[in-house]
Amino acid sequence: MSIAIIIEKCTGCSLCVKACPFDAIRIIDKKAVIDLHKCTLCGACVDACKFKAILLEKAAGQCALPDIKDYKGIWVFIEQKNGRVQSVSYELLGKAQELAKKLNCQVSGVLIGNKLEDQLDELIFCGADNIYLVEAPELANFQDEPYTNILVELVKKHKPEILLCGATNIGRSLISRVAINIKAGLTADCTGLDIDPDKLILLQTRPAFGGNIMATIISPNYRPQMATVRHKVFAPLPADKKRKGKIIKESFDSALYVSRTKLIDIIDEIESTVNLSEADIIVSGGRGMGSPENFKLLEELAHVLGAAVGSSRAAVDAGWMPYSHQVGQTGRTVAPKIYFACGISGQIQHLVGMQSSKIIVAINKDPEAPIFKVATYGIVGDILQILPVITKTFKEVLRK
Repeated sequence: MSIAIIIEKCTGCSLCVKACPFDAIRIIDKKAVIDLHKCTLCGACVDACKFKAILLEKAAGQCALPDIKDYKGIWVFIEQKNGRVQSVSYELLGKAQELAKKLNCQVSGVLIGNKLEDQLDELIFCGADNIYLVEAPELANFQDEPYTNILVELVKKHKPEILLCGATNIGRSLISRVAINIKAGLTADCTGLDIDPDKLILLQTRPAFGGNIMATIISPNYRPQMATVRHKVFAPLPADKKRKGKIIKESFDSALYVSRTKLIDIIDEIESTVNLSEADIIVSGGRGMGSPENFKLLEELAHVLGAAVGSSRAAVDAGWMPYSHQVGQTGRTVAPKIYFACGISGQIQHLVGMQSSKIIVAINKDPEAPIFKVATYGIVGDILQILPVITKTFKEVLRK
């Protein structure tokens, strides 16, 4: 593409200067001059010019849309760690089956690793119609380059219409690389997926502007339509042991399995309480706890209930809790059976991460706190006086 000013038509009116979002145009000697180092060829100045004095030319054949008619089916990248399939994959298979009914297509899982045959049946029971299986000793643990190479080749070969992946550390690292390689769009951290009933395209909903609005994003012209989804947003399907599926084993040249980085070791985080993402009960604290020392009250209650300890972003930013305990838009998404929100006001960024909890118990001294609007049960009062009473009561009840 190229851009130029038609000097004979330019009047120096400066409308193009005001329209340029990149500050790339100046009026010099009553004529517009474009700084090509700043210009991104966005075309905003062309639309603004009333005198048709700016010429934007596109090279012939450039930006042609791809042929997408042969793309069909929904794929789920099956994440595994240390040879065990992660629960987010089962959640995505369940959602994929719901979407597939609207598209009249099959759901396929893509599993990369080594010696994973013992988990194939469970994937089929929980929603996979097909499983593309790639196994090799070099692939036992996730590494960016080989996993990206394999997934790109599979997509080019089989042409899925939709590709879903967990918004985990592994998923985020992998799927963005795949999107770049196959020149497809990618919507990150989705909290909702649906199919447009008329256009039959994927509707990808995610928080935007700090969680203040929910944006629905589409990718109508490129395939596959790609999205990452947070853990615990969707529920897995109950295992149906009568389901049948097809295992498709794929292999590639060993050159695709080579990585420029070397995996030295995998060290699991040691937690004194239950893992936050898998917990059925979570006790979370926010700025209303007053100090980091007061989080011991949360830990005592969590210990009694066999619960995990979470926190709001404010508590993490204050250095009271490590980031791994943060619940919310920029932390973990959780969906426990019971969620205790202690001293948490309930801003939208936090609600995005925990509002799917089955029961929400809110404790806050401010009766107008937004958390009470989503709470199942609310207690208004001093958190430092209420928590010890709750902990003592649970101890007595559970001891019986």
